[in-house]
Amino acid sequence: MKQNLLLWVFCWCCIGLTAQAQSRLLKGTVSSPTEGALPGVNVVIKGTNTGTTTDSKGQYALSIPNDDVIVTFSSIGFATQETKVGNRSTLDIALQSDERALSEVVVTAFGIKKEVKALGYGVQEIKGQQLTEARTTNVVNSLSGKVAGLRVSSNGGPGSGSTIQIRGASSVSGNNQPLVVVDGVPIQQTFDKQFGSGLSEINPDNIQELTVLKGPNAAALYGSRAANGVILVTTKTGAGTKGLGVEVNSNATFERPWVKPGFQNTYGGGNGYRTWYTDGWSGSITTPLEISQYRAAYGPNAPLSGTEGTDESWGAPMDGRLVRQWWTGNEVAPLTPQPNNYDEYWATGKTFTNNVAISGANDKGNFRLSIGRLDQQGIMYYNDFHRNNFKFNSGYNFTPKLSVTLSGEYIKSGSKNRGYTEGQQFIWSHRHVSWAQLRDYESYQNISINRAVAGKPADTDPPNWQHTFFTNPYFTQLRLPYGNDKDRLVGNIALNYKILPSLSLLIRSGTDLWTDTRINILNFERVRNGNSTPGSYSEEVLRRQETNSDFIFTFNKSITSDFSINAQAGGIARQNYYKRNYLRVGQLVVDGLYNASNANPSQNVAESAIEKSQVNSVFGSVEFGWRNALFLNATARNDWSSTLPAAARSYFYPSVSVSAVLSELINLQSSVLSFAKVRASLAQVGNDADPYQLLQTFRSSTSWNGSVPEFYENTRIANSTLKPEITTGTELGLDLRFLKGRLGLDLTYYDQTSRNQILGVEISKSSGYNSRILNAGRISNKGLEVVLTGSPVRLSNGFSWETALNFARNRNRVLELAEGLSTYVLYTRQGLNSEARVGQPYGTLFGIGFERAPDGQIIYGTNGYPVVSTTPRILGNVQPKWTGGWQNTFSFKGIVVSALVDVRYGGSLFDEGTGTGRWTGQYAETALGREEGIIGKGVVNIGSAEQPNYVPNTTIVPANALYGYNNPRRYHEAAIFDASYVKLREVTLGYQIPAVLLNKIKIRSAKISLVGRNVLMLFKNTPHIDPEADRYGSNSQGFAYGELPSSRSMGVNLNFSF
Repeated sequence: MKQNLLLWVFCWCCIGLTAQAQSRLLKGTVSSPTEGALPGVNVVIKGTNTGTTTDSKGQYALSIPNDDVIVTFSSIGFATQETKVGNRSTLDIALQSDERALSEVVVTAFGIKKEVKALGYGVQEIKGQQLTEARTTNVVNSLSGKVAGLRVSSNGGPGSGSTIQIRGASSVSGNNQPLVVVDGVPIQQTFDKQFGSGLSEINPDNIQELTVLKGPNAAALYGSRAANGVILVTTKTGAGTKGLGVEVNSNATFERPWVKPGFQNTYGGGNGYRTWYTDGWSGSITTPLEISQYRAAYGPNAPLSGTEGTDESWGAPMDGRLVRQWWTGNEVAPLTPQPNNYDEYWATGKTFTNNVAISGANDKGNFRLSIGRLDQQGIMYYNDFHRNNFKFNSGYNFTPKLSVTLSGEYIKSGSKNRGYTEGQQFIWSHRHVSWAQLRDYESYQNISINRAVAGKPADTDPPNWQHTFFTNPYFTQLRLPYGNDKDRLVGNIALNYKILPSLSLLIRSGTDLWTDTRINILNFERVRNGNSTPGSYSEEVLRRQETNSDFIFTFNKSITSDFSINAQAGGIARQNYYKRNYLRVGQLVVDGLYNASNANPSQNVAESAIEKSQVNSVFGSVEFGWRNALFLNATARNDWSSTLPAAARSYFYPSVSVSAVLSELINLQSSVLSFAKVRASLAQVGNDADPYQLLQTFRSSTSWNGSVPEFYENTRIANSTLKPEITTGTELGLDLRFLKGRLGLDLTYYDQTSRNQILGVEISKSSGYNSRILNAGRISNKGLEVVLTGSPVRLSNGFSWETALNFARNRNRVLELAEGLSTYVLYTRQGLNSEARVGQPYGTLFGIGFERAPDGQIIYGTNGYPVVSTTPRILGNVQPKWTGGWQNTFSFKGIVVSALVDVRYGGSLFDEGTGTGRWTGQYAETALGREEGIIGKGVVNIGSAEQPNYVPNTTIVPANALYGYNNPRRYHEAAIFDASYVKLREVTLGYQIPAVLLNKIKIRSAKISLVGRNVLMLFKNTPHIDPEADRYGSNSQGFAYGELPSSRSMGVNLNFSF
C-alpha cells in the first residue's frame, strides 16, 4: 500500500508541475481529395500517447503544450502525415490515399529499420496499446490470438512464466522458444513455470511496439538461438516530446475461477457404496447382516463411516443419515451434500497496476523516465506477487555526427508465497467434506478419534491424516510457503557516429543480469500418507548474466535515381554466466525457526554449480533496391562457440531474400487492386550446444559414513565431436491490398528443416551410463499463414469498423533420429509418453488404449468391460491442426469497443484430473447408475477374430467398476481429449474524453476503459477443464493434472496525460 500511495503522490506532484505549462487548443479538419471529410482519423502528438480522433465532420480539437510539437495524422487506407504546429491555432490536413506504397517502417534485426515493402520475409507488429488495456501481469499472455502461428502456454498463477512457440517445434531437445531482444539487446527467455521468464517481466506500459520475426528467414542475422524466431521489443522514448510530458496509466482488475470441474453432490466418500467401516480404517462391514451383528454388539446407535483412507467418493448417499466423520470424533453427524466445497476455496483475485512516465525532448536529445508498480493477489488464498519496474531511456546528440543512447530497466519482483500452481491438492477426494473443516485444520488436531468403538485407546491425529493421497490445500498454502526475491537489470548504451553522409558506425554494449533467491519451507508438522515429517528449509540462489557487445557499420546510398544500396557489417561478442547455490536443511529442531543452524547436520544438503560460455560472431547484410520496387537482400553470419569442439566451433549460415512490388513494376494498380507484392527467401541458422557436453564431468557426493568427500562420474556420456544444429528455411509470400488500402491480405508459406539435433539418447544401463550426447535428429515444419486486415465500414457520422483476422496451419514431422533409434521420449507421466517418433509429428502421445471396431467404437468384452490393448499405441498428438484469431474494433465519437476471439483446432490433451475425477467417483457424470448399474457405450464382438460381428453392448456392470477404466494411471486413452477451443479472449469498452473538456483542467488527453479477459468460452471439448490447462509447455505440453482453474478477469483502465 505504501508503494501505491507513493506512486499517486508522485503522480499528483507531476500534475502540479505540468498544470503551470502554457497549453492551448489546436483545432482543424482532416479531409481527403477523393472522400472529403474523414471521420475516425487518429490525431496524436508525436512521441506521446496524447491524442484524439476526428468526429463525423472530420473535425478535431487537441490540447498541445507549446508551438514546437509535431502532430501525427493517421488512418487506415491513407498515408500517415506529420506536421509541426508552430504558432497556428487551426491546422487543416488533407490526407493522401495510401496505395500501399508501404512507406511504413518496421524494426528488424539489430534494430535496423526497413520499409515493409523491402522485406523478403513475413513479420507481424503489435502496438504497445494492444498490450496495456486488457492487460495481464505477464505481457506474453497478451499475444494470444494476435499473431499468426504464435502459441502461448501458461498456467496463469501470479508471476508465473509462459512459453512461446512460433511455427511449431523445431528442436527435440525442448528449447523451442524464440529469442527475445529488447532495444537491440538479447535478454534471457529462460522459462520457469512459477518464477516467470524474461519477456514476462517487462512492463507493457514501456513498450512502443513488439515485432515478431518468424523463423530463420527473418532472424538469420541473429544466428544461434534464432532458429525459433525472434521477438523484438522497442520501448518508448521521449523523442518528439517538447517541454515536459507526463503519462499516467492505472489499472485494476478482479478475477474469479472461470472453467471449473463439475462435481456430483449425491454420494459421499468411500470406496464402495455398500461398504461401511467402524472407524474409518478397519472393520469392513459390507452386508446388511454384518451391520445388524455389529450394532447388536455395540448398540443400535453405534456409528459407522465410509473409509477415510481412500481418495474416492463411491460412498453412501448424502441423505442426512447419521455417521461418524473424521472431524466429529466419536460423535455422529448428518451426511449431507457440500455443493460448494470446491468453490469455497477460491478467492477473488486482485491486480492493481500503476505507471507514471515523464518525458521530454529538445533539439539536442530526449529522455523518458517511468515508474511502475504491480500488486497481485491470486485466486488462491495467501498467494501473492509484486513487481516494481524502473525504466529510463535517453538520447543525446553531442554533435551533428555523434549521438549516444542509454536504455535501462531495473525490475524488483517477488512473492511471500507463490503457491503451488499444480499438483494433487486440487483434485478433491471426498464430496461430503466441508472446506470449513479444512480451513480450521489447527482446531482439529486435538480431536480424539477412537479407532474402534469397544474401548480401544484413542489416537490424536494431525489434521489431514485421512487424506492418504492429498494434502489439505490450506495447509499447503499456509504451512508450505514457497517465495522468492528477484532483482533484474536490463540495459544498454550505444554510440552512433556518422563517418560520412552515407556511412555510420554503431557501437553498443548491453547486459541482462538477474539474481533470484528462492525460499521453500516444509513445515514441521506436514503430514501425508499418514506419516509426519520433521520439516525442512531450503534456500536457492540463482544468478544469470548475458552480455552482448557489438559494432555495426551501416552504408545507405542511392547510387542513381533507380538504384540504391543498404548494407551492414559488424561483429558481436556474447558471454553467458550462470551460478546456482543450493542449501537444504532437514529435521528442524525448533518449529518456526528457518535457518541452517536449526537442523540435524547429517540431513543437510549443499550444492553449487557454475556454467560459462561465449560466442563470437561476424555478420553482414546487403540490400539492393531498384526503382524502390524490387529488392534483393543477402545476409551472412559466422559464429565461434566455446561449447562446441575446436573442429566444429566455427559455423557459417547465409540467407537470401527478394521482394518485388508488382503493382509498381508492371502497373497492376486498379480501382480494386491497389498494391501487390511477392516475396521469397532462403535462410540457414545454426545453434550450439549447452555448456560442458564435450567432456565427462564429475559431481560431488558424501561417502556412506559421511567422513570422506567423494566424486562420481556423470551418468551421461559426453561427445567431443558434436556439430552445431542447423535449421534451413524457405519462405514464399504474397501481400495484396484492395480498395485503396482498406482491405489487405498477406499469405505466407514456409518450409523449414532442423538437423543435427543435440540429444541425450538413452543407452543400455549395463554400460554403466544412462545416456549419451549425440547429433541425432531431423525435424520438418511446413505451414501456411494468412493475415487479413481491413476497414469494412467508415461512415460520415464517425462510425468505423476495423478488423484483423489471422490463421496459421503447421505440419510437423520427425524425419529421423539416431541410427537404430525410432523414438525419443520427450516427457512421460503415469506411463504415457510424449514422443518424437520417426514418421510422426513431434509430441505424439503413446500409451495404453482400448480396442476399437472399424467404425471407431470401443469394443467391450462379454463381461461388459472395455477390451484394453495389450501393448502401447499412438493415442494422439499435442500439436494443434491450426490456430487463429479475430480482432474487431468499433469506433464512434470517442467510444471504442474492441473484441478478440482466439481459436485453436485440434491437438490432444492428457487430462489426468478428469480421468481421476471419474475413476474416484467425484465428477457429475459418475452419479448416474450407482443403484442399478450402467452399460458402457460401445460394441461387443459376437463373432470370431477372423470374422468379427459387432453388436451393441448391453451388459450392465457396477458404475464404480466401469469408471475404474478411467484410471489415468492404467488406461491412458480414457483421459485424452481434443484440446480445441474458441474463446472470447478480450473485450474492451473505452471512451476518449473530448479535448475541449480536458483543456479547462490542463489535461491533454484522458481515456477510461472497461476491460475483460477470458470473457466467454464459446466452444471446447474438454469436459471439466480449460483446454489451455497445459502443465508446463515445452516438451511436457499436452499434459494437465491439478492445474489452477482458468480465471476470468474484469476491471477498469484509466489513462491520461498532461
